[in-house]
Amino acid sequence: MSSSRTGSGVRLVPVSTDRDGQRVDNFLATQLKGVPRSAVYRMIRTGQVRINGSRCKPSTKLAAGDQVRIPPARTHEQGQVIVSERVREQLRASVLYEDEDLLVIDKPSGMAVHAGSGLPWGVIDVLRQERAGQYLELVHRLDRETSGCLLLARNGAALGELSQQFRTGKVRKHYLCLLDGKMPEPLLEVNAPLRKVQTSPESRVEVRADGKPALTRFRLLEAFGDSSYAEAELLTGRTHQIRVHAAFLGLPLAGDGKYAPKDAVERWKERGLKRLFLHAHRLELTLPGGAGAEFSAPLPEELRSLLTRLGA
Repeated sequence: MSSSRTGSGVRLVPVSTDRDGQRVDNFLATQLKGVPRSAVYRMIRTGQVRINGSRCKPSTKLAAGDQVRIPPARTHEQGQVIVSERVREQLRASVLYEDEDLLVIDKPSGMAVHAGSGLPWGVIDVLRQERAGQYLELVHRLDRETSGCLLLARNGAALGELSQQFRTGKVRKHYLCLLDGKMPEPLLEVNAPLRKVQTSPESRVEVRADGKPALTRFRLLEAFGDSSYAEAELLTGRTHQIRVHAAFLGLPLAGDGKYAPKDAVERWKERGLKRLFLHAHRLELTLPGGAGAEFSAPLPEELRSLLTRLGA
């Protein structure tokens, strides 16, 4: 991939076919190695990054042949973040499946998928260090607090094909969650539009009439005295969708420090739950070669232990 450079240090970089369909923030991460993710987002937000002369968002998808304007940027002094061996070993052991097109890992709760918002590193950064020289890109994302199946593409063609499946709703996404309260029926569907709202000091997602369409299906797996263990199927893919839809039902997720009442979070901590009870359990999709595939990650021990105590 060649690029042209202006006198001010700005580069105009053409998008090659293997980057077709890639998000612009991930594209910039490969072009600006060592630049903090927060700085990359700031450049996008302030309009310094442009696609074919137009402003863009971090989530804007690139097409082969696009011209991306990239301003000069300062890198970290060391160029590479320091990650503990414990974290590295944890991610090495998290691999669920791997072939020439994709890598599937069981992402631990508490790890962000990428750096930014004050976080010096994310899962993708560590994996790129571990697999230096290999192509690795996130196909989708999980919240920092959520554990479970996370897909990464190992080449540009796989990234484009798998990303398209997520965009068009062809991937079936199943999560395991604990709802704080009793489900009134064994099957509940929440069809409520969601919109991201900027509040101080951080943003939230709310059910709003002017939001984007969002549909979640909750299926009861086991009822406890004051909570419901359920499977949540995402029929759309909005930020914090399960968490916000659960709270909208009046049944916020156990341990949800963002959308559940503070006293409820403290009550679950007293019962031994130190994290959000949300786990990306199963993904069903089509592999780049055309075969159907299903990937699953077992419920983490700390969540299984809680269910055992609740059922005792």
